[in-house]
Amino acid sequence: MMKKRLLLVVVMLLACGSYAVPACADIGLYDWSVNIDGTVSNIGLSGDPVPGGMDTSLFDDVTGLGTITVTISAPGDHFVGLFVDHEIDQTVNTYFNETGAAVGTPAAGQTWEIDEPGWVNGDIYENLQWSDATGSWLDNGIGTSIYGDTAFPDDVSMAIGWEFSVALGFPAIVEFYLSDVAPLGGFYLIHNDPDSGASVYFSSDFSVVPLPGAVVLAGIGLGVAGRLIGGKRRREAL
Repeated sequence: MMKKRLLLVVVMLLACGSYAVPACADIGLYDWSVNIDGTVSNIGLSGDPVPGGMDTSLFDDVTGLGTITVTISAPGDHFVGLFVDHEIDQTVNTYFNETGAAVGTPAAGQTWEIDEPGWVNGDIYENLQWSDATGSWLDNGIGTSIYGDTAFPDDVSMAIGWEFSVALGFPAIVEFYLSDVAPLGGFYLIHNDPDSGASVYFSSDFSVVPLPGAVVLAGIGLGVAGRLIGGKRRREAL
């Protein structure tokens, strides 16, 4: 089934006079989904609710730009992945002229994929769905378009995921960043419209933030361990 598209009115053209200026390109989010431990929420097309632990207050679901934060507190193994399908100047030059690229080296536990979203070809969305707490199916590569061009001029979508473990009292925080300005460094994905010169940049960070109680307990544990070690040394010295 061919992908149905929503017709967007490019009001910026009136102000810019030409769609060839990157700052005036029309960027919109067609679809997006998140997978948390194997449970997929298709918030874009299906209208699924935002899952618990996910903060979208700094994310614009019209342009698809901003920051999404997912906090995982339950001990054990986990997977968190985000899929985004943007369109750049769709009403001007369609959606199958776009390209994707990856820059830098992924961090430990970080997975990614760029591909056609699966309406005609591509397996990125299926790979996001199959991922769960035991591992990621994202293939860490860029797909080949149905036209056989490895430069991938086609309908581009992107996904980034994280595989990680959580210890009791040490919740993990996964942040996804989507911007029309390139990051200063690190690993990131690029969705580019060569006709307008505009791009969407997709990057992500993972961190562990100990709860206050966990810090206190850790300190007590270190203190006890220090006393035991000191006692042993004193006994050996006698």
